[in-house]
Amino acid sequence: MIDLSPYVRPGSGVWWSQASAEPTPLVHALLDQADALGPVRAFCGLSWDERLTRQLPESVTLSSYGALGELRRLDRLDVVPCHYSALPRLFAEGALPSDVGFVQVSPPDADGRCSLGVGVDYIADALEHTPVLLAEVNRRMPATTGTPRIPLSRFAAVVETDRPLAEAPARAADDVELAIARHVAELVEDGDTLQLGVGSLPTAVLDALAGHQDLGVHSGMISDGVLRLVEKGVVTGARKEIDRGLVVTGAALGSTELYDRLSELPVEFRPASYTHAPHVLARLGSFVSVNSAIEVDLTGQVGAEQRRGVHIGAIGGQVDFSRAAALTGARSIITVRARSRQHSTIVPRLDGPVTTGRSDVDHVVTEYGVAHLRGCDLTERARRLAAIAAPEFREDVLEGTK
Repeated sequence: MIDLSPYVRPGSGVWWSQASAEPTPLVHALLDQADALGPVRAFCGLSWDERLTRQLPESVTLSSYGALGELRRLDRLDVVPCHYSALPRLFAEGALPSDVGFVQVSPPDADGRCSLGVGVDYIADALEHTPVLLAEVNRRMPATTGTPRIPLSRFAAVVETDRPLAEAPARAADDVELAIARHVAELVEDGDTLQLGVGSLPTAVLDALAGHQDLGVHSGMISDGVLRLVEKGVVTGARKEIDRGLVVTGAALGSTELYDRLSELPVEFRPASYTHAPHVLARLGSFVSVNSAIEVDLTGQVGAEQRRGVHIGAIGGQVDFSRAAALTGARSIITVRARSRQHSTIVPRLDGPVTTGRSDVDHVVTEYGVAHLRGCDLTERARRLAAIAAPEFREDVLEGTK
């Protein structure tokens, strides 16, 4: 195990890569040595590491842009409410921990340079403002294109590994998600440039688009569903206004097959300062965003962060993408299951904070249909949204507005 004491001092701020690029050996070394290192402030994004929830030392204060993956089980998580596009600036200003960075990278090329592989996202921006970098050099991390590589000499220390990248949790879409996906597919036109998240519902949406032509992708993350559409000739990027012919993303979250085949795909990995930047998104006139909600109120406001006072989501890139799609792109789509346990998700008033404003939402989709909201007044919005609520809740939802 690497000794972190020469690099992490009491009071240090540490960040690390997220999801499939999480440098697990370095993170576990921090957890094991935290009490001896003194108090540490840490920041990470989406994590699938169960040790963070089971064994987080009292000396480590952990923050994130949302309660994602295993982090939603953590009682001592400090959530930083911010748009994903703001992360580069927050690192630049020192608002987020940035004394030491942990990254997982590919083996160095012939010039001694390493790729951030499948996890470029906020990391490529953060490392510019981080004086000390430690790296897990994983033989199985693919070298990707789109972002400059890092000289091996930039790392203060490295740990060499040969382990599979973490795969995204996989669950087959249920009947509700398949119904939502069919409705979303009807809103997508040939030649559109798509942004979607990852998970069973976004995957179902991608699979429902198999009959479309010349779709493009510009997204914060991609999954196996994008791989399948590239293979079928559906995603070509041929009509994209910028980055024509390319799938642009910040991260890959999927299966080992996806990671192994990235070199065959026309994919470029770009930092958050590009994928989520307003001036970049404004150039995509065909842009369609597809994002998920926890609940939607009868004016079209979206809650995607909390349920009954508990953080289970994030602002993430939803507002960045929804605003661009609604304002300068083609259309902004919000998906939500009509029921959450025994409760309606179409509600008179949100239980938690407003994540995405009603002016940035063009369509809301549940398994019961599509509420077309663009250009509608508040009365008509309420009527249309109530119509796609679960049938047993529709009257009560409308009554709640009186």
